[in-house]
Amino acid sequence: MNATATPPPKFLDQVRERLRLKHYSIRTERQYVQWARRFILFHHKRHPADMGMVEVEAFLTYLAVEGRVAAATQNQALSALLFLYREVLGVNLPWLENVVRAKRPARLPVVLTRREVAAVLDRMQGTHGLMARLLYGTGMRLMECVRLRVKDVEFERSEILIRDGKGGKDRVTMLPQALLTPLRVHLQARRRLYDDDFAKGMAEVYLPNALERKYPEATTSWGWQYVFVAGGYSIDPRSGKERRHHMDEKLLQRAMKKAVLAAAIAKPATPHTLRHSFATHLLEGGYDIRTVQELLGHADVSTTMIYTHVLNKGGRGVASPLDSL
Repeated sequence: MNATATPPPKFLDQVRERLRLKHYSIRTERQYVQWARRFILFHHKRHPADMGMVEVEAFLTYLAVEGRVAAATQNQALSALLFLYREVLGVNLPWLENVVRAKRPARLPVVLTRREVAAVLDRMQGTHGLMARLLYGTGMRLMECVRLRVKDVEFERSEILIRDGKGGKDRVTMLPQALLTPLRVHLQARRRLYDDDFAKGMAEVYLPNALERKYPEATTSWGWQYVFVAGGYSIDPRSGKERRHHMDEKLLQRAMKKAVLAAAIAKPATPHTLRHSFATHLLEGGYDIRTVQELLGHADVSTTMIYTHVLNKGGRGVASPLDSL
């Protein structure tokens, strides 16, 4: 019996299983497993069950002092290790007081002017151009746009429902009037591709949070299809199924980079810069900051307040004495 018994899963596989049970995204799964592996290797392959708060503090301090990682990176490592101990090992670590914290720089977001946004968008055509215009016109995050489903686009109400955004929250944002026709045309072409996939038995799409078991027919329905999809099929790393996934966000990032260079803009603008510009230009237009907060999906208005820096013209509204000479 002992010779044929199934061996227990490896520790990192246990971490993966727990992450999937808690419905964490594939990206979070990869990052958390990576941090667990680095933590174990840092302590010479000791099992985490044999370590605790002291070893976690030593690892996080090493990241800040020797690794010189950003504050966000250190916080991600901390979150991964807390998950490891609380959810996998069932150990509740005390408050970590002796960790050397990585410094979080007080940086302002990169924001493009309206003229610069127009120059960049003029140099982006096709599907990438449509996605970039959606980012600027709605304030969506990059992955929210990439993961957009057909059923969440409401043409009659000119709304887009953003599902499972940052923090697992849903919200509603506007659908710009200028994009109604281009988006309809794109979905017509997307429908033809879906019909071809359906005829080949390849129309199945990933559904989150065990919806695939609840609504098996939804996996091949038109409403659940991604609006922006990859050019071919790929293997799902979790289920092993071959299907058409959403577009790789790196393609949009590269297209944006080319457009910024072509427009001769020196700012380090990325697709996320369009979200920053969306918020800034709404505030410049006189919209209430609470409204902008809801459109962006910020949990706290203090996060939205960072965009008010552009309203402080000329060094917080102060006229330079040089201009009065």
